[in-house]
Amino acid sequence: MGHIELRAVDEDDLDAIFEMMRDPDAIAQAAFTAEDPDDRGAFDAWIRRQLESPGVQSWVVTEDGGFAGTAAAFTVDDDREVSFWIARHARGRGVATEALRQLVAREPIRPLFARAATHNAGSIAVLERNGFTEVSRNVAFAPGVGREVEEIVFTLVPALDGV
Repeated sequence: MGHIELRAVDEDDLDAIFEMMRDPDAIAQAAFTAEDPDDRGAFDAWIRRQLESPGVQSWVVTEDGGFAGTAAAFTVDDDREVSFWIARHARGRGVATEALRQLVAREPIRPLFARAATHNAGSIAVLERNGFTEVSRNVAFAPGVGREVEEIVFTLVPALDGV
């Protein structure tokens, strides 16, 4: 693993983000993805909404200055959630763990929540390494695999003073 940083998303990143989010293996792992990952118009509309929303913090993950993925914090139903998506070339080397560590350090709201499909062992491990614990499970339709999938909801709560 090289030097990992989070930086703001800019226009030059959009093609790389779109291509990363079309990776069939990543789609199968993430499961809860866009209905049609090849629809550039839908992607452009979605990313614009994310970048223009004051409640969404979107970051590009870089490794030694090069694109390695994305990370974000956003609010769903009054809960603050985090998410990360790491490009194929950067997986399995600690990039996601470090990116999430940096994202959590930047995000002041607690508790934080995150979600992962139960079959996504890599994301589950990254969340657990960063102190997230399972709080519930749900079953929902996952466009990335075309069927219902069990999803784990994780939380990261503030540390108690003196513990």
